[in-house]
Amino acid sequence: MSKVLLVNDDGLFAPGLAALRKSVKESSAITVIAPDQEKSGMSQAITVNQPLRLSEVERGYMLDGTPADCVKMGLQGLKLTPDFILSGINNGSNLGWDVLYSGTVGAAMEGALHAVPSLAFSLCGRATPESFEIASTIVHRLLYEQPGFLIRSELIPAGGILNVNIPALPMDKIKGLRLTRLGVRNYDGVMQRRTDPRGNDYYWMGGVPIPPDSDELDLDVVAVEQGYVSITPLKCDTTFFEAIPGLLGELNGE
Repeated sequence: MSKVLLVNDDGLFAPGLAALRKSVKESSAITVIAPDQEKSGMSQAITVNQPLRLSEVERGYMLDGTPADCVKMGLQGLKLTPDFILSGINNGSNLGWDVLYSGTVGAAMEGALHAVPSLAFSLCGRATPESFEIASTIVHRLLYEQPGFLIRSELIPAGGILNVNIPALPMDKIKGLRLTRLGVRNYDGVMQRRTDPRGNDYYWMGGVPIPPDSDELDLDVVAVEQGYVSITPLKCDTTFFEAIPGLLGELNGE
């Protein structure tokens, strides 16, 4: 039986984490470490200027840190040796450029930096108890029923993760799986200006996703929009290799 570390960015009591736990509890030995409150949008941030406090509760461990801190705590603090790290199931999509901000993806990336095969799962659309139940079933099928499609370490790229986005649709409306690449994710009205009761302006980060202007099903944003579960391999090395020859030529005076 594989050993699995479960983490997220929505907090220990989030319904998505409960759904993820349900999807793996019969097939893997699990340890749960999650933030003590929602830590969305933290990317791969870590805590370096204040102490971290870890509490053991009935559902697992609760940490007053970031999602990436939870992974570090598990591997370096508690000395766990998981075969896999699973992050999610996030309440909301992590598609396109949003992966750069995502605490869910950031936690999985932290696992990859420590050479632990890692996956991130997100629910795209209106989150309900029924949609999380369907997502839990899909995660279980992906991990164990094909057989063990994604829980095989050789399928998870070394130095990277698999980012899985599940549309919040009835099971009979989900068309299947698509192996995808990152699309473009833009928002309308991201910085919203408002006024407090004392007449002072403040700003709220929000925005509504702009529909993709492409119909290419190999883009994650399009695949999910069309009712597919998208699986996107992501890597930790963000070097822009294509730019190296031109820059090298300039530096060498060529």
